[in-house]
Amino acid sequence: MAKLAKRVQKIREGIDPTKLVALTDAIALVKERATAKFDETIEIAMNLGVDPRHADQMVRGVVNLPNGTGRDVRVAVFARGAKADEAKAAGADIVGAEDLLEIVQGGKIDFDRCIATPDMMPLVGRLGKVLGPRGMMPNPKVGTVTMDVAGAIKASKGGAVEFRVEKAGIIHAGIGKASFDAKALEENIKAFADAVIKAKPAGAKGNYVKRVAISSTMGVGVKVDPSSVSA
Repeated sequence: MAKLAKRVQKIREGIDPTKLVALTDAIALVKERATAKFDETIEIAMNLGVDPRHADQMVRGVVNLPNGTGRDVRVAVFARGAKADEAKAAGADIVGAEDLLEIVQGGKIDFDRCIATPDMMPLVGRLGKVLGPRGMMPNPKVGTVTMDVAGAIKASKGGAVEFRVEKAGIIHAGIGKASFDAKALEENIKAFADAVIKAKPAGAKGNYVKRVAISSTMGVGVKVDPSSVSA
């Protein structure tokens, strides 16, 4: 316990929790403190001036990070016939229809992203209570309900990140790994922030991007000057 407390204290050294830091400096602070024995994920949190309980203030979308996420993304595809074959050829990890429905209903979710052809949605809709809370429900707005299953698989494995605002008006996402160089992380963060800004809903009033912070999996958050994250 003392060892853990000492590690946390060391990570926090030199970080003023009240100070806003320019993005380049924030990335440097987070990277040099990502000292875990694994390649930590670099995460962004954006506090937005919205109340997602109102339909006209919901923020969601998808962004293709220019340098990928560094994660091995497992993709499941609900499809039949030729589209199922296309999905397998494109590198989908799991492909199926009723058989896949039964697996997911049984509680086995061995994938990170779910794609479906439009004709499969009546079937996939039955999984709303399982996939919905995990943010995995296929949706045409983010390109996961589509006839272009090969394109959707490629995007998912190549760095496509879905985002959706939570109840408190916060968006969280992993935007890379600690092993990425600073420039790659900066490009990813700016691409992500730009997508969130472009997704500003009609009902948003006043200051839209209130606060931004970045951190690593085992590190502490560094507050970022919001004006430095826009591309």
